[in-house]
Amino acid sequence: MSAPAPSPLAIVDAEPLPRQDEVLTDAALAFVAELHRRFTPRRGELLARRGERRAEIARTSTLDFLPETEAVRVDDTWKVAPAPAALDDRRVEITGPTDRKMTVNALNSGARVWLADFEDASAPTWENVVTGQLNLIDAYTRNIDFTDPRSGKSYALKPAEELATVVTRPRGWHLDERHLQLDGTPVPGALVDFGLYFFHNAQRLIDLGKGPYFYLPKTESYLEARLWNDIFVFAQDYVGIPQGTVRATVLIETITAAYEMEEILYELRDHASGLNAGRWDYLFSIVKNFRDGGSKFVLPDRNLVTMTAPFMRAYTELLVRTCHKRGAHAIGGMAAFIPSRRDAEVNKVAFEKVKADKDREAGDGFDGSWVAHPDLVPIAMASFDAVLGAKPNQKDRLREDVSVAAGDLIAIDTLDAKPSYDGLRNAVAVGIRYIEAWLRGMGAVAIFNLMEDAATAEISRSQIWQWINADVVFENGEHATADLARKVAAEELAAIRAEIGDETFEAGKWQQAHDLLLQVSLDQDYADFLTLPAYEQLG
Repeated sequence: MSAPAPSPLAIVDAEPLPRQDEVLTDAALAFVAELHRRFTPRRGELLARRGERRAEIARTSTLDFLPETEAVRVDDTWKVAPAPAALDDRRVEITGPTDRKMTVNALNSGARVWLADFEDASAPTWENVVTGQLNLIDAYTRNIDFTDPRSGKSYALKPAEELATVVTRPRGWHLDERHLQLDGTPVPGALVDFGLYFFHNAQRLIDLGKGPYFYLPKTESYLEARLWNDIFVFAQDYVGIPQGTVRATVLIETITAAYEMEEILYELRDHASGLNAGRWDYLFSIVKNFRDGGSKFVLPDRNLVTMTAPFMRAYTELLVRTCHKRGAHAIGGMAAFIPSRRDAEVNKVAFEKVKADKDREAGDGFDGSWVAHPDLVPIAMASFDAVLGAKPNQKDRLREDVSVAAGDLIAIDTLDAKPSYDGLRNAVAVGIRYIEAWLRGMGAVAIFNLMEDAATAEISRSQIWQWINADVVFENGEHATADLARKVAAEELAAIRAEIGDETFEAGKWQQAHDLLLQVSLDQDYADFLTLPAYEQLG
């Protein structure tokens, strides 16, 4: 008697979508189910380990480089695999969700890479998860175009040699995909996003002279990188492509990962292509991990924490040195400005700031950097062109002048800036506006001329939480309290209603967003991720 066939994945509580059968094929779902069986138990263990690590930080209020992995750090003989041609020059990367318009515009943007985002720039509605995969398949088969229903403007792909190389970002390990289940258990969103994309596109991308390339978000330890590496090894064997075809860039956007950069590259060395400095999630991670560490860990207003702050300089300089020591690309942070169509003066000031930021990164040795809008591509390109010239990268700049001690990365109290009342108001305003859009299925939102994603809302609510729990006193003499946060939130909600009108307000999810922001900002039991309770409310 033959063994029973493994249970198939079930699609749960999801309305059928047009063309979903092209993505959710039996073969693709069988692959995702196999990933789930093999790797979800380890994912659960690693999520539990995060909690243990956080409890240790709460007890000690410090972090250090790991003694158990010192041999990896002192061994100068190992390097990551050489970059494939399609990822050798990454001087400008554009980020954005995988909706149809963004897919065409990002590929056409003139950037060398497009971070196609299923993570922080995408609210994980079932429609976004499935149609995002379809849009990427359509892009690779050149079956994609877009006509804006409002303007009537049409968008079509440029010739293949002018298109950005796609690097796809799946969801972080903490998120489940409730609409795909195996025996009643949801599949991790990371395995859904990775699995569907890899299964449908790996060979297709090889045929196009590229490959299945990934950004790995919210990694907290080298053991999480090891899990991804094992997934890559299994996946490549499963579909029959050579080992090392997959390439991964890891976002160093958690404070614990900053102490394990070399180990993360080592675990992924056959598949690694670089590290990225992810600013907002990094600050969120500092607040989350050191939230009960007292006044010396209290961050000022998020817009006052620039990349020139000493602890942020330590982080970025260590990242460049680590990457180049190991032959990997170092990718800089986000320029989130969204140009105004009405205010040339706003644009002039912002463009100068973007240029200064990108000039600094290029001068520090980064090999490329991120922008959120096509209009910023030429500005960032000029900064890196000035340093690189015809060279694809500057990995030969080893930055051996950099020396970062463990304490430098968490020296938050080196900042002179302090939390302000306006900072509280901005955190509340941005938090409400972003969460409202997210609950409607939009993950990348222009707010006050900045492209905001889930990391923005995380730093906003974390700062409100931290300031209240640290009993911060603002410059106007007011104490940060739960009552003050509620008062400001009520005022912001009223201002939004006045701005957009009653009818539009009632048609949105404003009250729901207001309530959720206060929940995750004021609850003593700090939620690890805002998107966990938010996902329960997502349509």
